Amino acid sequence: MPPVTVRRRLAALLYESVLLFGVIFVAGLAFSLVLQQRNGYTHHRLMAAWIALVAGVYFVGLWHRGGQTLPMKTWRLRVSGPDGAPPSAGRATLRYFAAWLWFLPPLALHPLLNLTVPHTLALAAAWFALYVVNARFAPGRQFLHDRIAGTRIVAAPR
Repeated sequence: MPPVTVRRRLAALLYESVLLFGVIFVAGLAFSLVLQQRNGYTHHRLMAAWIALVAGVYFVGLWHRGGQTLPMKTWRLRVSGPDGAPPSAGRATLRYFAAWLWFLPPLALHPLLNLTVPHTLALAAAWFALYVVNARFAPGRQFLHDRIAGTRIVAAPR
């Protein structure tokens, strides 16, 4: 199968971020209501872990079950394992953790180098651009997290 364009995958990623905002909002609201959180500093690390868990269950569950999230269905994209079937639960979990490479390296440098927020955002934008450019020239035009997990994004049939 010919590789799906990077532009199409980024469009799906943009749509995914809109839907994920809603999922994270509901998860954060439930967390705040259950723990009666009154401000953002109370239990903020626990809340971050909770949101990462909810996002992980969302992505891993949908990738493993059918290989697609709703934005991926809209853009006719599918995650597949080496055999062409949806990835196993282990491979989907590895893909989820490897996908944090989109964000974690520049964010980890924020406290290590004592960067200001604008500098961290500029570094994150540059990292994001490098991540995308890397896929443009990679074998099969796959992002780094797909190469690590042994998965591919393929065009889904209509």
